[in-house]
Parts: sequence; structure tokens; C-alpha cells
Amino acid sequence: MLSNNTNIVRGKLKYTTENEYNINRFGKLLSNLGIDYQIELQGKVYVITCKKIEIEEITYEDKGIQLCTNGNEMDIKRDEIILKACVRGCFLGGGSCNNPHHQYHFEMLFANKENANFIRMILQAFGISVKILTRKNRIAIYIKEAEEISKCLAFMGAGKAVLNFEEIRVVRDTRNNVNRLVNCETANLNKTINASVEQIKQIEYLKKKGKFDKLPENLKEVANLRQAHPEASLVELGKMLETPIGKSGVNHRLKKICEMAKEM
Repeated sequence: MLSNNTNIVRGKLKYTTENEYNINRFGKLLSNLGIDYQIELQGKVYVITCKKIEIEEITYEDKGIQLCTNGNEMDIKRDEIILKACVRGCFLGGGSCNNPHHQYHFEMLFANKENANFIRMILQAFGISVKILTRKNRIAIYIKEAEEISKCLAFMGAGKAVLNFEEIRVVRDTRNNVNRLVNCETANLNKTINASVEQIKQIEYLKKKGKFDKLPENLKEVANLRQAHPEASLVELGKMLETPIGKSGVNHRLKKICEMAKEM
């Protein structure tokens, strides 16, 4: 009833949803309270209509149904089961959770900011970080972090949903990590190849001008290895030398060769 999907029309309460489960659950709750109701299908939307429900937890105001709370910390020191049920009801009434295959997004829509703030306060009291967003005629609390969404689903008692969510999350995160590693390796390989092409070009230029044989032996050795192994990294070239040296040493020698060629 606190969601943005509930309206008061000519003294009657109307709740609309596309979800058949939600409409049947709301109907069952009304039956438990001994309240008559009517369900009809309008296009693809279910509408349940009943008289105004007079219960002490809510009041009816111009801005919609208002939860009776002063919005302070004392209001959330009640029975944990009741608080979980309250959050769960708000989610069923006007909440959604995106398919985690695509993106992480969880939200609940409310008719007014006071109700949204109270539900946010409950979640934060149980260590779940949520944010609030004002849109045109509705207020939303939302979560973008996968871990926080999982915690919120668990808090509401959606055990199966948590298992499904975590399974998809693990697969997705693993795939993203693999993609990042592949992209990093590809970038490093491209960098190595581009540098190698430039180095070989300068070495060939020195040979063409008859200056290569005048180079010191240590430079000629690394230059010949570079030509013979264009795909090798600096570390790998260093290990191939008669007297192995490190990456910085190989880089220094190749840089010196390129500088000499460019000076010419």
C-alpha cells in the first residue's frame, strides 16, 4: 500500500500491478483482514479495488498513504520479523530487481519521501547501504552494488533469489575478470610488437648505412636478437643474451641503438 502503485479513487483503494503473484498475495492478505475486494484485468495490468483500510499503522493524506512514523531511530527498534515483512511488502508492492546478467540494479518506488526514508532507515540499520532518488511524481530507493542487493534479498527472506543472484554474479564477475586479463595481455602484446617494429626498423637502417658493424658488441648482440625474435619481450631478450641482463638493461641498449639511428 505504501508503493507508488496504490491510489485512492473516490474513497476506494486501488492497487495495480503486472504481476499475478502480487495481486493474489494482496488479495489473500485482504481476506485475512476480512475485507471485501474485487480484482479485474485492465489490458495487461491487474487492478485490485477495496474500501479504505482503517488500520493504526497508516493514515490517508493528500500525498498518499502515510506510514505512521516520526522518522527517528526509535521507530526501527521493533520486532525484526515485522520490519522484514514491512520491507518485503514494499518490494512486492513497487519494487524490482534487474536481471544480474545485464546490470545490477534494485529499487523500490514510493508515493512519498517519508515512507521511502523510513524503509531506507530500516535497511541501513541492518547494514544495507541504499540511496534515495526523486523522480517526477515518485520517490525511489535503489541499490547498484551487487553485494548490497544480495544482502537486501536475504534480509527480505528471498533465499532462492539470493542463490540464483549469487550464481549469476560469480559467473559474470569471473567472465569480466577474464576479459580484463585478456584485454591487458592484448594491450601489452600490442605495445611489445609496436616497439619491436620500430626497433627493427632502426637496426635495418643502421645496417643499410654501413654503421651497424661499428656498434659495440653488446649493442650488436641485442640488435641481432631483436631481429631474430621480434615477438619477444624485453625480459625474454635479456635472458637470451650470452651474459643475461634485466629488462631495463635491454631497454637501455635498444634505446641507444634507436637514438643513434635517428641522429643519422
